[in-house]
Amino acid sequence: MKIAYRAKDIMEAEIIKGMLLANGIEAHTSGFYLQGAIGDMATIDFAHVHVHDEDYPRARELVKEYEGQAPDQDVS
Repeated sequence: MKIAYRAKDIMEAEIIKGMLLANGIEAHTSGFYLQGAIGDMATIDFAHVHVHDEDYPRARELVKEYEGQAPDQDVS
């Protein structure tokens, strides 16, 4: 599995996951327990959306559309 999206928080990760699922891409979120365990620390880079390797290119296209970018641009 690959990380298709690094969200700001779990809520955003779930939104992206729902968008991918609605487009026929199986997606999973991670970071629920890490985010809750850190207490007063900043909750940065814990929420991720994972997809199967073969779905990664299409998932990235959809994420880029969500971010308001043309699908052929890369933000890496």
